Amino acid sequence: MHHLYDEKAAKKPTNLSINSDLLTKARQLNVNLSATLERALESELRRAEQAAWKRENHKAIDELNRLAEENGLFSDAYRKFG
Repeated sequence: MHHLYDEKAAKKPTNLSINSDLLTKARQLNVNLSATLERALESELRRAEQAAWKRENHKAIDELNRLAEENGLFSDAYRKFG
């Protein structure tokens, strides 16, 4: 499986500035800020990598779609849906 980052890398302390009310409410609810930020960053990295891959491969994708439109797909004869 392709990992976006080294999940075993050491943790590094970081200073952040966030909305004070948001921080207060998160602390009141015992939200794990580090884990929440890591999940959010992973999600954003995944989204950014997917967008980059689509940009880098758009010509090939367009060409494959054009070929499929012109010639159909190998599996068309076996499709049971319309």
